[in-house]
Amino acid sequence: MDRRRLLALSGGAAALAVGPAPAVAARSPRPVRTGLDRLAATGWAMLTGTRVGIISNPTGVDRHYRHLVDLMHADGRVDIAGVFGPEHGFRGSAQAGGSEGTGVDARTGLTVYDAYGADPGRWAALYSRAGVRTVVFDIQDVGARFYTYIWTLYDSMVAAARAGLRYVVLDRPNPIGGRAYGPVLDPAYASGVGRKPIAQQHGMTVGELARLFNGEFVGADAGRTVALEVVACRGWVPGTGAFGAPWVLPSPNMPTLDTALVYPGTAMFEGVATITEGRGTTRPFELVGGPGLDHHWGDRLNAAGLGGVRFREAYFTPTAGRFAGTLCAGVEVRVSDRWAFDPVRTGVAMLVEARRYPHFAWRVDAGAYWIDKLTGSDRLRAMVDAGAGADEAVAAWGAELAAFEARRRPYLLYRRPR
Repeated sequence: MDRRRLLALSGGAAALAVGPAPAVAARSPRPVRTGLDRLAATGWAMLTGTRVGIISNPTGVDRHYRHLVDLMHADGRVDIAGVFGPEHGFRGSAQAGGSEGTGVDARTGLTVYDAYGADPGRWAALYSRAGVRTVVFDIQDVGARFYTYIWTLYDSMVAAARAGLRYVVLDRPNPIGGRAYGPVLDPAYASGVGRKPIAQQHGMTVGELARLFNGEFVGADAGRTVALEVVACRGWVPGTGAFGAPWVLPSPNMPTLDTALVYPGTAMFEGVATITEGRGTTRPFELVGGPGLDHHWGDRLNAAGLGGVRFREAYFTPTAGRFAGTLCAGVEVRVSDRWAFDPVRTGVAMLVEARRYPHFAWRVDAGAYWIDKLTGSDRLRAMVDAGAGADEAVAAWGAELAAFEARRRPYLLYRRPR
């Protein structure tokens, strides 16, 4: 038996190194071992002898779709102080902008604390109330700056740093790969859908983001960094296009990997009052349209020659959300080549062409343009309103994206394609 085979079978603590994953042959047929799978194989060795608080949702499952909390509770070797539910709740029963409240989990009898919308101060109070000494984070992200779970990660890290707690991230693959696209957030536009200056499609796993957050931002907000440990995946190669891990929809409108692939671009239509991003349909974020659009929109988009994508003329009636019960005309976004597909550039091109319709209007909430929060500044909105094309808009963020890619490089755990 060779040394690599022996180490793979040992299950010892040495096999749980939390540093960069070793090189893996591209397009390996072997399934990915998530941080949860690797930690469970050790009998939870790094979590024994401490009071553990778990931040998770339905995505925190092993390769057999068994949930982290259920596994730990049944095993009995981990002292679980409490569970903390983000947006949509721990068991995932709430819709966008909702939570399940604080209560007792029916399956385990553990207290589940409602942490949706918690700032670091509230996180610290929850940790103290539960008696937590070690925080464990295991949530599947989808790779976009405005998907809120990464800011749950950030705020809970800041609170843990202030309280002197240990923080463990069980890593999972990024379902849309390791490439970064799009504008970088201007701190003046920080909000609940973007706290820190990262790219719109960041191209990082939650473990990598935790390392970036800790190295670049947590110290300034907490006065010190957090005692962070990341249990890395094994077998995930960002450049293969293969997810390789169990997929559980992380929110009600993120049902498939196809949804995640287009989301960093088409979710910008949440910032348009007159067009729906497809909530209330069977293809949210892949179906985009509105009552004031027509077939010419898709024709112009196909004529634009965008890489890796085609637009199918589509008509749909949402059952919920914007324009519920109203017939909408628009497109279905069909990715034909994920290697040539830039979701953010695609979303910008769609906005540019939609802006030509006279009924087009940006969404305004509490006096602020929502598109500015999603894109991280008012630049894209101003350029689209001024008649700029997609190429001009994309060129505007080239330098800041390159700077972000350089900034993130020291914190990456998995080899990216050149």
